[in-house]
Amino acid sequence: MKFSFDEIAKAHELLVAQLENHENPAALLKSEELKNLYAAIPKQKPEQRAAFGQEVNSLKLFIEQRISDQDTQAAEASLGPIDITAPFDENGSLDDVSLLPASEGSIHPLNQELDRVLSIFESMGFAAVESRQLDDDYHMFGSLNFPDDHPARDDYDTFMTEEGLIAPAHTSTMQNRVLKEHKKKLEDGANIQVVVPGRCFRNEDVDARHEHTLHQVEGVMVGEGINVGNLIATLKTFLEAFYGQKLEVKTQPAYFPFVEPGFEFSMSCPFCAKKGCKVCSQEGWIEILGCGMIHPNVMKEAGIDSEKYTGFAWGFGLDRLVMMQYNVDDIRWFHSGKIEFLRQFS
Repeated sequence: MKFSFDEIAKAHELLVAQLENHENPAALLKSEELKNLYAAIPKQKPEQRAAFGQEVNSLKLFIEQRISDQDTQAAEASLGPIDITAPFDENGSLDDVSLLPASEGSIHPLNQELDRVLSIFESMGFAAVESRQLDDDYHMFGSLNFPDDHPARDDYDTFMTEEGLIAPAHTSTMQNRVLKEHKKKLEDGANIQVVVPGRCFRNEDVDARHEHTLHQVEGVMVGEGINVGNLIATLKTFLEAFYGQKLEVKTQPAYFPFVEPGFEFSMSCPFCAKKGCKVCSQEGWIEILGCGMIHPNVMKEAGIDSEKYTGFAWGFGLDRLVMMQYNVDDIRWFHSGKIEFLRQFS
């Protein structure tokens, strides 16, 4: 595999050499070499930034494929004789069936891009905590300052079980848990910095732009002196690393019960440089996520002194970022299981 940037080529040579004898090859996906390359994307010359970012992504995908190939070879080597007329191994057990290697396959585009998103945030000092796919009223609403009469609490707007459990409509259900679990860091003089990826479920009218199931990435940062400037800088840094180019950003006021003040966050279109295209609906700007400063009531509910500490939170739809990145015109393709669609990303 050839690279036009020397530092990427050197990282490629080093990582390939480490793959041969590394006791845990998957750990190389979080290696300093890859972290440093992602951190270097915004530092490139404007005209080289996109190409540099694409080559970094290509290197990571190459390493992922090599690791997958090694796993497949190891699985094949461990298999004994198999009776092809029945789903059992030679001992009449089903235990070894899961070891059968897939001859073809690829990582789903949402998982590919989620790995990249988490790598960028990891290089910025954020830890990752996975969200839940079933939760309770307290974490969905009560801990997030939702009033008792908020329409989201109605079962025609949110998926609920007969037992009162809830399919989360946002990854913010983890916010109270994250703040409580990590608040000791504040006492030690450090910040709470966590991103929360997870699946969300909404009672939507399904069409090309809306799905009942989607993926979201929540982010939380809390510490002394954290302000709106830190929020904007954090999100701008991430988006520039993700799209591999300098971007303009802007905010406008918005209401969310769990932040005050709240904002809609927009970026200049990375596909047309604000000239207008079909991705940005000829606007030159793309509204990308909701965010804001964490509401004092949410901090208090987690046992954090909102007079001493401040913080911000955001949430963006991963599906939408991937749709724009690959020019996918219908969000329903991601859950369709269509082989023709998935083969584009193999």
